[in-house]
Amino acid sequence: MKHFDIKVWVSVSDDFNCVRLTKAILKSITLKNENFDEFSEFQDLLSEVLAGKKFLIVLDDVWNTNYGLWATLQSPFRAAAPGSKIIVTTRDINVAKLMGAVECYNLECVSDDDCWKVFVQHAFLNRNISEPPNLRLLREKIVSKCNGLPLAAGTLGGLLRCKEIDEWEDILNCKLWTQLDQSNILPLLRLSYHYLPSHLKRCFAYCSILPKDYEFEEKQLILLWMAEGLIQQLEGSKQMEDLGSEYFNELLSRSFFQKSRKDKTRYVMHDLMNDLAQWVAGEIGFRLEDKLDSNNGCWIFPKARHSSYISAKFDGIQRLGAFSKVKYLRTFLPLTEPHGEEKYITSSFTLDILPKFQYLRVLSLNSYNISKLPDSIGELKHLRYLDLSYTNISSLPQSIITLYNLQTLLLECCYDLNELPTGMENLTNLRHLNSSNLWSLKGMPRHLGKLTNLQTLSYFVVGKDSGTSGVGELGPLLHLRGMLHISGLENVTGAEDAAMANLVVKNGIDVLLMQWNDRELVDTDVFEMLQPSSKLKELTVMGYGGQKFPSWIANPSFSNMVVMRLERCTGCTLLPPLGLLISLKKLIIRRMPKIESIGSEFYGEGCLRRFPSLETLSFEDMENWKDWFPVGTGIGIEVFPKLKELFLSRCPKLEGKLPDNLPSLAKLVIGKCDQLVVSIPSHQMLNELNIDKCKELVRESKVELKSLRSICLNDISNFRHPTEGFMQGLIRVEDLKPARMQHLQIRRWDALKYLSSDKLPTTLEHLEIKECGRLTHLSSNDELPQMLKHLQISDCGNLESIADRFQDNTCLESIKIIDCPKLESLPEGLHLLTNLSKLHISWCDSLVSFPEGGLPTSNLRYVSVTFCGKLKAFPTGMNGLSSLNELRISYCEGCASLLEDGFPPSIASLFIWNFKVTKPFFKWGLQRLTSLRELVIRGKASDMVCFPPEEQKGVMLLPKSLIDLKIFGFPNLEYLSTEGFRCLTSLEYLTIGSCGKLKSFPKEGLPLSLLKLQISDCPLIEEQCRSSKGRLWPLIAHIPYIEIEDTKFKK
Repeated sequence: MKHFDIKVWVSVSDDFNCVRLTKAILKSITLKNENFDEFSEFQDLLSEVLAGKKFLIVLDDVWNTNYGLWATLQSPFRAAAPGSKIIVTTRDINVAKLMGAVECYNLECVSDDDCWKVFVQHAFLNRNISEPPNLRLLREKIVSKCNGLPLAAGTLGGLLRCKEIDEWEDILNCKLWTQLDQSNILPLLRLSYHYLPSHLKRCFAYCSILPKDYEFEEKQLILLWMAEGLIQQLEGSKQMEDLGSEYFNELLSRSFFQKSRKDKTRYVMHDLMNDLAQWVAGEIGFRLEDKLDSNNGCWIFPKARHSSYISAKFDGIQRLGAFSKVKYLRTFLPLTEPHGEEKYITSSFTLDILPKFQYLRVLSLNSYNISKLPDSIGELKHLRYLDLSYTNISSLPQSIITLYNLQTLLLECCYDLNELPTGMENLTNLRHLNSSNLWSLKGMPRHLGKLTNLQTLSYFVVGKDSGTSGVGELGPLLHLRGMLHISGLENVTGAEDAAMANLVVKNGIDVLLMQWNDRELVDTDVFEMLQPSSKLKELTVMGYGGQKFPSWIANPSFSNMVVMRLERCTGCTLLPPLGLLISLKKLIIRRMPKIESIGSEFYGEGCLRRFPSLETLSFEDMENWKDWFPVGTGIGIEVFPKLKELFLSRCPKLEGKLPDNLPSLAKLVIGKCDQLVVSIPSHQMLNELNIDKCKELVRESKVELKSLRSICLNDISNFRHPTEGFMQGLIRVEDLKPARMQHLQIRRWDALKYLSSDKLPTTLEHLEIKECGRLTHLSSNDELPQMLKHLQISDCGNLESIADRFQDNTCLESIKIIDCPKLESLPEGLHLLTNLSKLHISWCDSLVSFPEGGLPTSNLRYVSVTFCGKLKAFPTGMNGLSSLNELRISYCEGCASLLEDGFPPSIASLFIWNFKVTKPFFKWGLQRLTSLRELVIRGKASDMVCFPPEEQKGVMLLPKSLIDLKIFGFPNLEYLSTEGFRCLTSLEYLTIGSCGKLKSFPKEGLPLSLLKLQISDCPLIEEQCRSSKGRLWPLIAHIPYIEIEDTKFKK
C-alpha cells in the first residue's frame, strides 16, 4: 500500500451514478464536499487531483453492464501515473470483463475454522469462555448452516446469542431452513428476521427505504422510527431516544447493521440485509430510483407508506410527479450527502403535491433551494418529523405551531431564517429543535422553557426585546443533550438571571459554546454563574469582554474536557491555568489583544505534569503578545509531553524563542510572526515544518531530522546555523539535511539565487519555489534531483534557466511554471520524461519555443499554455499525444500552428480562448473527437453567423459525447444551428456570452437533456427569454435552471 500516493475505497452497488461516484472519489481524496454545477467540473478536478500520482482505487460491489457509463467514470483516471491500479469487486463475471479486468479472482468461502471464529465473536460478544460439551456437538451443524459466508456466521451468532444453548438445537432444526420461495433471500437471513422481537421487526422493515450502501447515523434513524411510532415508550420508562438506541444496538449486534468503513460515526446495511428488508417490507416501502429504473409504468403501489430517493441537482416534475398517485404516504425522505450541494425542486411539489399528503409523518426538504413554505403545511396534522436544513427559508409559516404532534424540527444552516414563529410553546411534543448556525436569528420566541421535553436545542439566542426568551428559559429544559450554543449573552440582565439557566445540572450537554456579541456590556458575575456541568467535553468562549475568566473555567473537576477554544476575549489580560485540565487534548486561543505575556499563570500550580494530554495547541491573531515564558524549573516537572501539533499565526510582536523539549512534536506551523526566532527542533518525531515570515530561522543541532517529510519556508529574514553565523547571499537550503524529506517549498526569499541540487535530499519529490526575486538559475549545476516528481516555479521575475536539460529526471510527473517573464526556453530532453502527465505554462512572456523532440507522448494528459505572447509554435505531432485528456490554449497570439496536425483523438476537454487560428472553424475536425465532453471557445472569428457553422457541404456537427458547451465572443453570431444542436443528445450545460447579435435558438428548441442554461451580454436574445411571455420561452421552459445575465429562474 505504501507504493500508492492515493488510496480510495468506494461502494458502488447497483446505482452506477457517475456524478455520485466521482464526488465520492474526490471526497475520499480531498476530505471536502466539492460543489460544482456541472459534472465536467468534478471530472476536471479529479483529473487534476490524480495527475501524476499513482493511485489504488477499489470499486466495491459493481453491477453495471453499461460500458458507456464505465468509460465516463474512468475518464479522469487517465491523468494518473503509470502503475495505478483499480480493484473491482463484483458478483457478475460479465461486469469484470466489461471493465477490462486483467485477471479475475474468485473469492472462496471462508474455512470452517474461520467461520466458527466469526460465529463465536457474535454469539458470545468476544467473551473469553470455555466451550461447553454440548456446544462442541453443535459446532459442525452451525458451520454447515453458514455455507462459508462471514455475514451468515455473524448473523447466526447474533440470533443464537439471545437464546439459551439448550434452545439452539430447535432453531437449527427449524423448517425455515428448508422452505423454498422466489425471493433469493438466504434462509439464514429469513430465519434471523423470524426470531426478531416484533418491535425490532417493524424497525428493520422500515429500513427498506434506505438505498444500498447508504451511510446513516444512529440518531437520524432513531428519530425516523420515533416519527413512525415504532418505539413504544411505557409509562415511567426510559426516554424514547434511549429505547431507540437499545433497538439500534440490538440490530447492530445481530449484524442487521454494520459500521461504515469510511466514517466510524455512521452505519450501513449489507446488500443482502438490504434485500431482506425490502422482502419483508413488501409494498409498504419503496425507493424511487428502483421504480424509475424498472421501466414499469405501473409501479406505484396503493399500499405504499414510506418512500425515499437520492435527491438530484435538479428534481423536476418529470421525476417527482409520480408521487401525486400515492394517497397514503407517511414518509417522504429525499436523501442527500451531509452538507452537500444545493438542490432544486419543482415548485409544483410544494404547491400541488405536498398538500395531498394528509397522512404524512416524515417530511424532508433538506438542501432544496426553497425560500418559502406554503401555509398549508399546517394541515399536515400527523407530521412528527420536519427537516428544512440547508434551505433558503427566511421565516416559517405561522401555521406550523398547529403541528401538535411534531417531535423533530431540523433547521440546521438555514442562514436566512431571521425568526421563529410565536406560540412555539404549543408544540408540547417537540423533542428536537436543531437550530445550528441560524446566524440571522435575533432571538427565541417567548415561553420556550415550556417545551420541557426538548432534548436538542443546538442554538439559543438571548434576545433584547420583551417578546423574546431570556436565558432563564433554559432552566426548565432539564433533558437537553449534545451541543448547546448560547449567543447574545450581553443581553443577560445580571448574575441572578444567569443562574436561572441552571447549566450546572445539565449533565447531558457535551459541547457548550458561549458567545457575547457586544463586548462593551459585560458583567463578570454573569459568566461566573453560567458554570456548566463537570461532565462537559468541549467548551468554546467567544466575544467575552471581561477582564478575567471565571474561577471554574480551569477547575480540575472538568475531568472530561478534551477541547477548549477562547476567541475574541478582548478584555482579558491573563490566561487561566488550563494546564490543570488533565484530559485536555486540543486548545485554540485566538484574538486576545490584551494578552502581552504567557507564563506560570497559564501552566498552573500544584502538579508536576502540566497539559499532560494536550496534542494540539494553536495561538492565532495575538496582536500584542510579546513573551512566552517557560514553566519554572523543578525536579520532575513535565510540560506538553504529548504535544503533536503547534500552530502560531499572526503574532507580530512575539519575541524570543519557542518552548524547547517537546518530545512528541510532529508538526510545527508558524505564520506572520515577524519578530520570532524559530529554532528548528531536532526531535525525531517532527515530520512537517511550515514557516511563513519570521525574524530568524536557527538550526540548533546537526542531528538529522529523519522523520521530516515536508518543509515550507517563506519570507524568512535570516537563516542561521550556529557554526556559520548569519548567512549572506546564497541561502543554502541543504543545511537542513533532513534525511527523508519529500516536500520542499521556498517562498519570498530575496537572497536566494540558485539551489545546490547535489546537496538536496535524494528523497525530494516535490519542489515548489515562489516569489524569489533574485533567483536566476534553479540549479547551480544544471541538474535536478533524480527522484523529483513535481516541480513548480512561480513569480520569479529574474529566472532565466531551469536546467540545461532534464538529465535522468524520468520520475517527473508534473511541471508548472507561472509568471517567469525572463524564461526563454525549457530544458532539453522534455520529450524523454515518460512519466510526465501534466504541463502548465503561463505568463512566460519571453518563451519563444519548445525544445526539440516536442512533448512526451506516452502519459501526458494535461497541457495548458496561456499568456505566452512570443511563443512562435507548438511542437509538431500534437495529434499523436494518445493520452491527452485536456488541452487549454489562450492568449498565445504569436502562434497559429496548433491545428495543422489536428487534435488528439482522446481529448475530453478543450479550451480555446483568444487564440489566433488560421484554419477555418469548419475544418477543426471536432466531430472526430468522440471522447470530447467539454468545449470552451472564445473566438475572434467575425465571419461566424451560425454556430456550429454552416457551409455548402452542410453543418459542422459537434460530437454527440459533448456534455458542456461554452461559447463567447463571436460578435456577428446570429443564431444557433437546428441541425447542429439536434445531435447533442447528451448536452447538459450551455453557456453563451458576449454574442451581441445572437437573436434565435434552434427552431426545434434546445436539447431535452439540458439542465442548465446561462446567457450573458447577449441583449437581443435576453429579452426574449426573461419571462414566460418571451417569444423564446417555450423553447427553454423545460430547463430546470436558467440564468439570464443576473436573473435566475430556478424551477
